[in-house]
Amino acid sequence: MIQATLHQLKVFETMARHGSFTRAAEELLITQPTVSSQIKQLTKVIGLPLFEQIGKRLYLTEAGKELLQTCQEIFGRLENFEMKVADLKGTRQGQLRLAVITTAKYFIPRILGTFCQQYPGINISLAITNHQHIQERMMENRDDLYVLSEPSDNMGLSTQPFLDNHLVVIAPKNHPLAGKRNIPITNLDSEVFIMRESGSGTRQAIQKLFYQHGLSVEVRLELGSNEAIKHAIAGNLGISILSQHTLISEGKDSELTILDVEHFPIKRRWYVAYLEDKQLSVVAKAFLDYLLQKSTKFSIPPASLLAKV
Repeated sequence: MIQATLHQLKVFETMARHGSFTRAAEELLITQPTVSSQIKQLTKVIGLPLFEQIGKRLYLTEAGKELLQTCQEIFGRLENFEMKVADLKGTRQGQLRLAVITTAKYFIPRILGTFCQQYPGINISLAITNHQHIQERMMENRDDLYVLSEPSDNMGLSTQPFLDNHLVVIAPKNHPLAGKRNIPITNLDSEVFIMRESGSGTRQAIQKLFYQHGLSVEVRLELGSNEAIKHAIAGNLGISILSQHTLISEGKDSELTILDVEHFPIKRRWYVAYLEDKQLSVVAKAFLDYLLQKSTKFSIPPASLLAKV
């Protein structure tokens, strides 16, 4: 291994991540033959094959899996060393890798914006995805921090709540129940719903509440996007239950309104999490502290943002 170069290890790590010579070459800004050559030289140094091809796909061998873990540890420690040196010099700089579930996109960019103004030397890698893909990223240790609404109990996470996340019933402003007060939850039994995809944190919270009150509502449409759901509501395809944060972009001319239904809002929290065995970098610690201190400035948008009925 002493004969292996850092460049070869970086090429291998990138190749292992993408499972593609072409995509690895594109990320590293080198040619595909160079990627192939570096992998061959590293394989010769190791003395065991690092990849095996089955059909058109490349898979890591056992030796490849072990080397990938070693590479991640090496590059992680080197990156953290660079950040600590920058911190000792009085300048915070480095890379922050953050993954958040889709609904968090309504407030995380604003928090990141003010954070980057305070620490202009920090570069951000932000992945916005669903709960399933977040868990896959956790298993691969691809990020520093995660923002979730429902942290998994079996992922070995260190979690801290930092912001309220209320779920509200949203309907078109011309809905018959719009403007009424204290609507019984049983009235929702006759409504047609637009829901997030099965497995989403929002959908699970809704199903739990409905089960407690014996409701079995009709789901006309399943969509994986909050914006698509809002457009569907405005198009009178049904009503939905979404995080109140999704209303940040709405205004007085909005075609939507919040229904005043008993047992709503469903009160939940946003959590920031990281793998409990992970050594956070200087930059990740700085953002974690910033998030916990400043999150109160990014509270839930008031219902008054919506048009009056």
